[in-house]
Amino acid sequence: MKKLTKQEKSWAMYDWANSAYSIVVVTAIFPLYFKASATEAGLSASTSTAYWGYANSIATLLISILAPLLGTIADFKGFKKRFFTFFFLLGVLFTMLLALVPFDQWIFLLACFILTSVGFAGANIFYDAFLVDVTTEERMSRTSAYGYATGYIGSTIPFLIGIGLIMSAQMELIPLSLTIAMQAAFFITALWWGLFTIPFLKNIEQNYYIDPVPNPVKTSFKRLYATFKNIRAYKSLFLFLLAYFFYIDGVHTILTMSTAYGTDMGLSSTTLLIVLFVTQVVAAPFSLLYGKLAGKYNEKNMILFGIIIYTLICIYAFFMDSAIDFWILALLVGSSQGGIQALSRSYFAKLVPKESSNEFFGFYNIFGKFAAITGPFLMGVTTQITGQSNMGIFSLVILFVIGAVILIKVPAQQKAPAVPMTDIPPPNQS
Repeated sequence: MKKLTKQEKSWAMYDWANSAYSIVVVTAIFPLYFKASATEAGLSASTSTAYWGYANSIATLLISILAPLLGTIADFKGFKKRFFTFFFLLGVLFTMLLALVPFDQWIFLLACFILTSVGFAGANIFYDAFLVDVTTEERMSRTSAYGYATGYIGSTIPFLIGIGLIMSAQMELIPLSLTIAMQAAFFITALWWGLFTIPFLKNIEQNYYIDPVPNPVKTSFKRLYATFKNIRAYKSLFLFLLAYFFYIDGVHTILTMSTAYGTDMGLSSTTLLIVLFVTQVVAAPFSLLYGKLAGKYNEKNMILFGIIIYTLICIYAFFMDSAIDFWILALLVGSSQGGIQALSRSYFAKLVPKESSNEFFGFYNIFGKFAAITGPFLMGVTTQITGQSNMGIFSLVILFVIGAVILIKVPAQQKAPAVPMTDIPPPNQS
């Protein structure tokens, strides 16, 4: 961190701030809390799981619809940070409400979760797009990697505090019920997210922008139309997004389905939580390593290397039959998950025109969101047909191969031109 500028550090600290949300609310604690709430209300396990899926789908749909338009509006001077702040506050406030809504109100819990998800994903659109404002192109890969590395470390601290409270409550070591212990974990996560975002709010400003116009919403629709009308001019950019769609789908599927796969192998919940923690810790230094190697071998080659690692993970999983094998796979995932995501972000940032970064990162977000659909479906169908979970993971090789083939075809890194519209003021730089 000593080698980073003040702006780069402040930007990277947002990964430290918000990553706790991903592990506490999305992955580990809130799903269990919601399931318990729904069961208490009389819902069957299958029904509560269905509602959980609906909530995630609704949140994904909302942000996917909003992302391109809001991103395009945010390219105008003065909007980028306002939108970031709005979605950040939306996420933090409704994460706090998860701790305040009565335990038996599962519908309100789901509503709060949907709004936290929209806030989290919405803020990330503008956070990612701010990468072009806080650093130079030569330092983008390393800065992006620092963000992911700090995120992995930062996420473990509130997670460990929350798990400590929950386990202490279960063992009656502290005078708290299990419900209150879980609620405390949500409140701590929201507080962590809010406090460590202060450096970003204080030190980060939009440097690349388009001068304001009288009707930014109407003009933004025109800009989106112009982008699609001149899509041939953005061949490298959209070809990369297509490759990203496939390989990041495989990455996300392995991350989201790993717990279910571990359960199928007979691993206990405690073991799975420990594996998750260790994976986060391992991912931090390897994210930095990917960022450093990208300066020597460039982002595209390092992304391809990460795809190869994930392909080997899928092949190894086919032969896996013990807890030791699961640990080996978890360490392999930790070695590449942060690196491949960090370099995808910095590689894309170098392709987009800086004054239109928000618009294009809106598309980046959509491709990433919808990429979470194909992989789980492919894995589920394959597992159901064959009756073997390892065949389900092996089937993901298809996604990594397709992603690698398309990525290889992406032309040499070349920045896309600005959106060609004569009625939009020329781009500016503060």
